[in-house]
Amino acid sequence: MTVTIGVAHETAAGERRVALTPETCRKLVGAGARVRVQAGLGARAFFLDAAYSEAGAELVETAAEAWDGAAVVLCVQAPEPAGLGALAHGTVLVGLLQPESDAARGDAIVATGLIAFPLERLPRTTRAQSMDVLSSQAGMAGYKAALIAAELAPRFFPMLTTAAGTIRPSKVLVLGAGVAGLQAIATARRLGAQVEGFDVRPETREQIESLGGRFLDLGVHAVGEGGYARALSDEERALQQTRLADHLKGVDAVICTAAVPGRRAPLLVTRSMVAGMRPGSVIVDLAAETGGNCEATVPGSTIELQGVTVAGPLALASMGATHASEMYARNVFNFLGLLLRDGMLAFDWRDDLLARTVWPERRVDDAG
Repeated sequence: MTVTIGVAHETAAGERRVALTPETCRKLVGAGARVRVQAGLGARAFFLDAAYSEAGAELVETAAEAWDGAAVVLCVQAPEPAGLGALAHGTVLVGLLQPESDAARGDAIVATGLIAFPLERLPRTTRAQSMDVLSSQAGMAGYKAALIAAELAPRFFPMLTTAAGTIRPSKVLVLGAGVAGLQAIATARRLGAQVEGFDVRPETREQIESLGGRFLDLGVHAVGEGGYARALSDEERALQQTRLADHLKGVDAVICTAAVPGRRAPLLVTRSMVAGMRPGSVIVDLAAETGGNCEATVPGSTIELQGVTVAGPLALASMGATHASEMYARNVFNFLGLLLRDGMLAFDWRDDLLARTVWPERRVDDAG
C-alpha cells in the first residue's frame, strides 16, 4: 500500500518554517507517496497552497485530517503532547523533536507508540551531510545573528571615508566556529567589519582565516570527539575567561554561537566581563535557547547592562523562513530516502543512520 505522509501547521511559538515545501512535495509524490497537507501550511514561509496542490498534495482543513491515516508525519518542531497523543500507534514522526529535553513530550511519544526520528540525533558523518538539519539551520541562524549585531550597533560595521572624515571599521568577535559561527564570520566580513573568531578547537583556525577572519588564540585548546570540543578543566576555564575579559575591552560586537549538543550552552562571557566592555558595545547570543553563552543574556529579550546591549534572540532560523524551510525540507526528504522503498515504508535497522537516530533507541537486530 502506498505510504501516506501528513504535514500540519507548526504550533511552537515563533515557528515559521515548514518541513515540506512544494519542491520536496513534488519529489515525494513522484516517488509514489501520497501527501496530505493542512491548508495554509506554508503561508508564514511564503509557500502558497496553490503550489502544494500543483505539486500533487491533497489539501485538508485541520491537523487531524492531515494526520488521519498517515504512516509518516513530518514537522519542524514536535507537536504538543496532546497532538502527539492524537497520532496512531506506530506512526513515524520525523523532525527536531527533542524528546530528552521535554519529559512530557518524551512520555507522549512513548505512550502513543510512535516511531520517532529526532533529527538532532542524526550522526554527523559524511554520509549524513545531506540530511544534517542542525548544520543547515545553524547557517541561517549565524547569518541572522550577524545582521542583528549590525542593526543594534551604534557604529558602522565597514570602514567609510566621508567628507566628515574616516570611520574606522567595527571590531567583531565571534565565539564558536561551528556552522553558525563560520556563517556569522562570513556575514560580518561581507558587511565590512574587522572580524575575529575564537574556538577551543585549534583546527578551526584554517576555516576562520579562509573566511577573512583572524583566529583568536587564548591559549586554551580542548579537542573532543565527533568534531566537538571537550569540557574545559577549572584551570583552563579560568585562563580562558581572564584572557577573554581583557580582549573584550577592545571589541565593538560579540556574536556568541558556542553550543554542546544535548546540554546547556557553555558560559563564556560573565557579567563582570560585560561590565568591562566599552559603552555602545553589542552582544548577540545565538545560544540563548540553551541557556546562553553570556551570563547576562535574557532569552527572547534585548537588554542594556552598563551601556552594553545584550540580545538573546530566539528562533533565529525562522527569521529566514523561506530559505531555512527549503534547506530543512531537503534534509528531511533525503532522510526519508532511508525509510521509503517504492513509495512504501521499509526499515533497515542495520543502517547506522536509522539505528542511531530513532528514539527510544532500539537494537540493530530489532524487527520492523
